[in-house]
Amino acid sequence: MPAPNLYAALAVLALLAGCNDAPRSAAPGGAAPGKVLRVTFQAGETGFDPVNVSDYYSGSVIEVIFDPLLTYDYLARPARLVPNVTESMPEISDNGRTYLLKIRKGIYFSADPAFKGIRRELTAADYAYSIKRFLDPRLRSPYAFLFEGKIAGLDELAARAKQSGRFDYDARVPGLETPDRHTLRIRLNHTDFNFSHVLAFSLAGAVAREAIEAYGDDSGSHPVGTGPFLLKEYTRSSKIVLEANPGFRGRVWDFQPGADPREQEIATRMKGKRLPLIDRVEISIMEEAQSRWLAFQQEQTDIEYQLAELAPAFMTGDGQLRPDLAARGIRLDRSVDPEIIYLYFNMRERIGNQPNPVSGFSTERIALRRAIAMAYSVEDQIRIIRKGQAVRAHFPIPPGVAGHDARYRSGIPHDPRLANALLDKFGYRMGPDGYRAQPDGAPLVIRFSSTPTERDRQFDELMKRSLDSIGIRLEIHKDRFAELIKLENECRLMMRPSAWIADYPDGDNFMQLLYGPNSGQSNNACYQSPEFDRRYEASRLLPDGPERDRLYREMARLMEVHTVWILADSRYRNVLLQPRVVGYKRHPVLHVEWPYLDLETGTGR
Repeated sequence: MPAPNLYAALAVLALLAGCNDAPRSAAPGGAAPGKVLRVTFQAGETGFDPVNVSDYYSGSVIEVIFDPLLTYDYLARPARLVPNVTESMPEISDNGRTYLLKIRKGIYFSADPAFKGIRRELTAADYAYSIKRFLDPRLRSPYAFLFEGKIAGLDELAARAKQSGRFDYDARVPGLETPDRHTLRIRLNHTDFNFSHVLAFSLAGAVAREAIEAYGDDSGSHPVGTGPFLLKEYTRSSKIVLEANPGFRGRVWDFQPGADPREQEIATRMKGKRLPLIDRVEISIMEEAQSRWLAFQQEQTDIEYQLAELAPAFMTGDGQLRPDLAARGIRLDRSVDPEIIYLYFNMRERIGNQPNPVSGFSTERIALRRAIAMAYSVEDQIRIIRKGQAVRAHFPIPPGVAGHDARYRSGIPHDPRLANALLDKFGYRMGPDGYRAQPDGAPLVIRFSSTPTERDRQFDELMKRSLDSIGIRLEIHKDRFAELIKLENECRLMMRPSAWIADYPDGDNFMQLLYGPNSGQSNNACYQSPEFDRRYEASRLLPDGPERDRLYREMARLMEVHTVWILADSRYRNVLLQPRVVGYKRHPVLHVEWPYLDLETGTGR
């Protein structure tokens, strides 16, 4: 993380080109042209190859470089799917098992040496290739669950690759057909009327085979897409610079506002403009909230996405922007993210070569996890760490997502006294040092993983207070965000806080977090329960409705009985905007709004 006195060094560099059909003109005297949007991430990225990432920050960059087949209307609420690179929405037939998509002609990948000087058009084969990559065993994609078990013949191809050690990308897959250059037919194994949401997910964007083969294992540092931006500069875990893709097809701002006066104002100011209007996005990695707040105060950043820890510095007690900041033209956009924050227990019996004391389904192990959950105060997490900028999560599917149950309440109370009695009953005896041992007399130590940031130090302190209250020794394991994600995907962390924000607005996206085959992908608890898996597999065959909701409630209660997670909260997204930012409207599914914004000259820096 750069020190605060270095922020002014984030200079506006020269821009090469824009997004319209005509090239952008240079400013007089050779000055840097264009509009530069400056933002921060609170954690480092892990790379920009869509099949190899699972974090929000990398996904935000990927979203504006690569094109999924479908996307979402910028203003429509609830979120509404619309065509992106297709001529229309998919033709769905065979009771939700066949999806036919026609890709628009004349869409091109950004220029890259991998294409050897040829202007490379986007084709249906690019999407078939990109989907296949998720099931290539060598790539070990954390998002393979998007397509596993769904597309006819794809799992069989992956199984052959596991045996041979080579994934045959040229092999015919019955579920991925390209009748012509611009037609893609996807055949599913089972009915799935929600599959269109997967096709709109940012990580399902098209990559070019030539680029992947040219850059190999370094593809994450050389993303080549058809989206509105391209990667211009990249210093790992420090700075990311995007520039408008000069070959981007562009689109006109034509979204229809609802009754919200803010939406109507946005439409009035933006309607008819050709997108994207931003020439350059500069992203600085600043892990500490205080540093991000200082940069925003000094007008060195234009949008600040998350300062929950410092809410009293810019908000009044009733959730309004402080008058002195409002007087400067700064705006506050406030909403609750469609996310869940939870602390997970690793359910694997061993972590590496070491036994895992929180694993398994024996009554004493369930009792241990239950006692830790009862000792942990979610209310303190919201009050102390979130500074009140979160709401209690009771159900694994958050509000605003299909399948949410607003009436569901957890059966695990915050009750350290009862937690101590539970541990006593199941043989976790207190030693003379004030800490408990396992029932067989072995030492009991909980290893809790977190990043070396001020916010996560508060998580450490809250967990220590919680475990001290029930006589359990805590060991803190520190590592950088990217390294923790890597260890998490290998099922090598015992316990850690985690977050999941909606990839698409359907409950399946959240319930799959506990599906056994997703262990090592999105299932970071590595939880494998036949009872849960049977219900989940049945739910995937159902549309949103009462029957699927019943299965979701049963799955939530089963996870709670096994105490796989401590389900905590959903955060307020308090987005601060400098006066010059125009067109901002927080979207419930899209990660970032950069392609839809404008910057007014003469306002702010």
